[in-house]
Amino acid sequence: MYLCTMTQQEIDEKYMRLALDEARQAFDKGEVPIGAVIVSKGRTVARCHNLTETLCDVTAHAEMQAVTAAANTLGGKYLTDCTLYVTVEPCPMCAGALGWAQVARIVYGCDDPKRGYREYAPRALHPKSVVTGGVLVEECRQLMQDFFRQRR
Repeated sequence: MYLCTMTQQEIDEKYMRLALDEARQAFDKGEVPIGAVIVSKGRTVARCHNLTETLCDVTAHAEMQAVTAAANTLGGKYLTDCTLYVTVEPCPMCAGALGWAQVARIVYGCDDPKRGYREYAPRALHPKSVVTGGVLVEECRQLMQDFFRQRR
């Protein structure tokens, strides 16, 4: 199916499935299973997952990795034509980076009531950014629950 014949919901689900694939890679590495994909004009320009344990870096969240990769791929720090797909609501740090990068649209799977940006930094994103939550919410939530249940 071509992107031009897909609904926005179908497009969002397609790219969220790629983000879920990334999250599963993180899960398999013992990382908190969050995956992120950045798309520009129908082209995937970044696919990343959490690397905080691997890199011993608390800032190595999936979204941060994706912003860096997308900026390198596109040759500029502003991602004004981009959509970020991420399996879990961004944290305040990531929301700040997304705001500085001027990401046009953020699509996330499940909420993060303990660490999500909406609770602690609801104005961190760029004022023109459009946010869509709840895409493949059950699959995203289940992966997180499975990970933390396994850790306990």
